[in-house]
Amino acid sequence: MVGSFKKKSTHLKMKVFKFGGASVKDAKAIQNAVKITDSYEGPIVVVVSAIGKTTNALEDLWSAFVSKDKKSTSEAFKKIVDFHQKLINELFQNRFEATHLFEKTVSQLSDYLNKESNNSLAFSYDQIVSYGELWSTIIFSGCLVSNSLNAKWMDARKIIRTSDHFQEARVNWAVTKELVQSSILKAFNNEPLLRCVVTQGFIGHTIDGYTTTLGREGSDFSASILAWATNADEVLIWKDVPGLLNADPKEFENTVKIDQISYKEAIELSYFGASVIHPKTLKPLQNSNIPLFLKSFLDPESEGTVIGSEDSADFKQASYIYKKNQLLISISPKDFSFILEDHISEIFGILSKAGVKVHLMQNSALNFSICASMKKTMLEPLINRLSEKFSVKYNEQVDLLTIRHYKNHKFPEKLKDKKVLIKQRSRSTLRYVLS
Repeated sequence: MVGSFKKKSTHLKMKVFKFGGASVKDAKAIQNAVKITDSYEGPIVVVVSAIGKTTNALEDLWSAFVSKDKKSTSEAFKKIVDFHQKLINELFQNRFEATHLFEKTVSQLSDYLNKESNNSLAFSYDQIVSYGELWSTIIFSGCLVSNSLNAKWMDARKIIRTSDHFQEARVNWAVTKELVQSSILKAFNNEPLLRCVVTQGFIGHTIDGYTTTLGREGSDFSASILAWATNADEVLIWKDVPGLLNADPKEFENTVKIDQISYKEAIELSYFGASVIHPKTLKPLQNSNIPLFLKSFLDPESEGTVIGSEDSADFKQASYIYKKNQLLISISPKDFSFILEDHISEIFGILSKAGVKVHLMQNSALNFSICASMKKTMLEPLINRLSEKFSVKYNEQVDLLTIRHYKNHKFPEKLKDKKVLIKQRSRSTLRYVLS
């Protein structure tokens, strides 16, 4: 089967691998990912997420920085750097160029943190949090080289061109394709022995050279961008699960693996919040009919799940998507007038600027409600902005349950005592906001 472990092709075809944070969480995991990469013929573009919980740690660093808490900023920075330095010492010490590149980027972030915080929270977020991917790829490429694999590190901040919508940057597809072909494809064409190009997920750059991010968990999206731009043969995303499951095994028992699913159904599941795939990942692959394989880095020889154009298996299994810690906001005009299209347009303009991700909407004559997620630091400014013109009520820490293909489904036992705040049903999807 295409995408199987230890596959050796008779001719070279471009593959794009994506290793998430869990697959490179420590030295042992990184060595396992290197082994998986070595088992495939090149050329391979390897996209690597930040190691383990590094993104969370960098978000804490960002929070300390924008709060102008110099002591907490310094302590958080040192802890993150020490963690990565320890991995370098354990994996390849000071023998490779990667060590010097790591030191250079550490110095760059240190210089940024010693400046006054920028007024734009989203801008400073991207400048700081992006270092998780830079450091993970420096370490991964160094480990490949130390294991005698011919690999080259490339900076996604020079490859993926985006808008200046910080934290949720939009890809400039035409320019990105030109940059990918003049860097990644050129490297493989000019260096016949080159096996891998290692680059970052999640990050890109504006025309002015500022770092941007593509949204949380955006490394899957980066992999599909690069696959589209290189006309890759396939994309393999390595996870800690055996493939796409019909529910999160951390939340539900007796989950079932879905062996095959269409692009369309996978896009629907990811939109509803299935965490195994980033919502924007599938469209570039669908456009070029590039199959996506979800495989287990714990059991690389297993088949996993294939996502492609075939849709015959889409309706055979109910899927459960459960998103915790959501925000329910109910908005109504202060003069009790109807909620009209111009109100909704204005509300969405405010939500967009605040970086709110809307997962569910419901409206009546006088109320418009959304279930959404956003960064906690931006909640108070959002409520204040909405309250200038509207009456606003909100509930924090609500849950959103989506049941896709709900025919003959069983409502999860663990959620039966929850209070239903909103219920929606369509032909194929059942949704609950719960508290």
